[in-house]
Amino acid sequence: MLREPLKMNENKPGDSQTLACVFCRKNDDCPNKYGEKKTNEKWNLTVHYYCLLMSSGIWQRGKEEEGVYGFLIEDIRKEVNRASKLKCCVCKKNGASIGCVAPRCKRSYHFPCGLQRECIFQFTGNFASFCWKHRPVQIVASNNYRDSLPCTICLEYIEPVPTYNILRSPCCKNAWFHRDCLQVQAINAGVFFFRCTICSNTDTFQEEMLRMGIHIPEKDASWELEENAYQDLLQHYEHCDVRRCRCKEGRDYNAPDSKWEIKRCQCCGSSGTHLACSSLRSWEQNWECLECRSIIYNSDFQKAKKHALSNSNNVAITDCLLEESSPKLPRQSPGAQRKDLLRQGSKFRRDISTILIELGFQIKKKPRRLFINKANIWNSALDVFRNQKFNPSYAIEITYVNENDKFARELPGSKQEFLSLLMQHLENSSLFEGSLSKNLSLNSQALKENLYYEAGKMLAISLVHGGPSPGFFSKTLFNCLVYGPENTQPILDDVSDFDVAQIIVRINTATNMTDLNSVVNECYNYLELIGCLRLLTTLSDKYMLVKDILFYHVIKRVQAPFESFKQGLKTLGVLEKIQTYPEAFCNILCHKPENLSAKILRDLFTVHTLPDVQALGFWNSYLQTIEDGKSATTMEDILIFATGCSSIPPAGFKPTPSIECLHMDFPVGNKCNNSLTLPITSTYKEFQENMDFAIRNTLRLGKEESSHYNEH
Repeated sequence: MLREPLKMNENKPGDSQTLACVFCRKNDDCPNKYGEKKTNEKWNLTVHYYCLLMSSGIWQRGKEEEGVYGFLIEDIRKEVNRASKLKCCVCKKNGASIGCVAPRCKRSYHFPCGLQRECIFQFTGNFASFCWKHRPVQIVASNNYRDSLPCTICLEYIEPVPTYNILRSPCCKNAWFHRDCLQVQAINAGVFFFRCTICSNTDTFQEEMLRMGIHIPEKDASWELEENAYQDLLQHYEHCDVRRCRCKEGRDYNAPDSKWEIKRCQCCGSSGTHLACSSLRSWEQNWECLECRSIIYNSDFQKAKKHALSNSNNVAITDCLLEESSPKLPRQSPGAQRKDLLRQGSKFRRDISTILIELGFQIKKKPRRLFINKANIWNSALDVFRNQKFNPSYAIEITYVNENDKFARELPGSKQEFLSLLMQHLENSSLFEGSLSKNLSLNSQALKENLYYEAGKMLAISLVHGGPSPGFFSKTLFNCLVYGPENTQPILDDVSDFDVAQIIVRINTATNMTDLNSVVNECYNYLELIGCLRLLTTLSDKYMLVKDILFYHVIKRVQAPFESFKQGLKTLGVLEKIQTYPEAFCNILCHKPENLSAKILRDLFTVHTLPDVQALGFWNSYLQTIEDGKSATTMEDILIFATGCSSIPPAGFKPTPSIECLHMDFPVGNKCNNSLTLPITSTYKEFQENMDFAIRNTLRLGKEESSHYNEH
């Protein structure tokens, strides 16, 4: 007896509400459960998105606008025909298009039937599905929770035991969820905003939720799509809230582009100040209200620690790979892609000082004292940072010691001076090569001693703890960190080896095949050694050869140092922030800070005590004299004398640099407090001579002490 040909849809095209899915034969329209329901009226064909996406024998071979979600009509027909011969092990009806991927498991089922029997469907990778016997489970070492805990989304109390319907966060041990709550949140938030509700972790959290069958659509969040959703929030706060408002026109007066322009708190936005009332030099300068400032600098808030994903040995299922990789991809409309780029652009424009201050929230207030030999900064720092008791999330307090001091005296030191000296040593170390813009070098001894990791760790600690801008990264090194080595193309300036650079120049400037082959023959052994020998048939092939040599010499050759350096940069979450806000970090990693000016220093130092008017006038004149080039002292010398830093750190000084005037002959710089004491003199000439003498001699003695150590 011949089987009647399968009918794609027995309903009339106009009856859209009752059209049944050709895979599961259900007419339910429940996007949260089965995905979007779509009908192709031309072919009289209706499918649920999830039923189509999870079917085992179909691939997305078309473009997004072709067929249904990029699945061609002919492929859908073939898959329906294939499924018609398979019986569902749940409802016992034909049409079971989804099969368990576990080896030797022959269970097949419809998508709704799989949900009913608590199967898991992974909306990532090969879009694998697992039956109730082979589904992945969450491993919890021991259950230390005696009482019920609330679901952190709906707050309903649940038993903290991982089951199909109860999931635990991979990054926060005390965060538990209903599966249904997670799925609804994922659909509403989309891939850009779906994260752990406790610590806001994205990568680890999403990877675990995808493994456990949560669908995270690549779309914008639902609240971002609502038109004029934030209209009520677009009103600016315009009121001066400082204790003593100096504006004669009143606290509500706002005059843009003047000293009476109102600046809002960068943290809460619900408090304001006139620029003049808070001594702000420009609107771009950051300002926090008293309430936010107390939270930022006095809070004991500790950022949740990150937990690495469980490796494959800890997963309770066998990883199953299909013979052919699936090209099926979650849908993402061009509009969503554009909004993704816009969102990334807005993230990149964040102020670097704000980002570093946020990273600084994880630093605990209780300081840990580090004993540093100032004459041997590098080895002292290595000993300290390698100590098992050292924790980078504790505040740093520096004490200078001298191994040659018979009396073993301990002197209080400046944290920012220590970090500044450490960054200077790192920039000039053998771990990097190049003149101004540096790349990683290949130093086998340093690799053996794990110094590249320590260098990355030092950079991360310096940035979070208020150190200076490194400013010596090449764009190539920076791009490798942000976008990956495979997406980075080096340039000739990245090559510091003269011989290699000459080879590249000769190949690049060859004007005919004879010259090109001549260069290749001369460099045959070298090209063979680095794996860059290629068949050259046309003159234009020289460009690919040059690219291969550049990639090998600048990136592939230093792959091991790079990976080690990258791991060190992960300290305190710095690498993650660099990759999230590359534009902000590029300014401090690849560019030196702006040159100091009289105005910058004048605005940087605040006067805390009642000043001597004449001495303060001498101070302003002294800065102008230096700017005009009429003094051997530089602006950087003054800053080093007072703070230990030659530039303003990206996160700013803490405490703020200050000035006081006292009856004394010479100035005094206190690097621990970032304070500068000015001498009160009768004439400006005496003031300048005393300032020049003290600053230049203090810095000279420091350099002599450092060079004395280097000679020995």
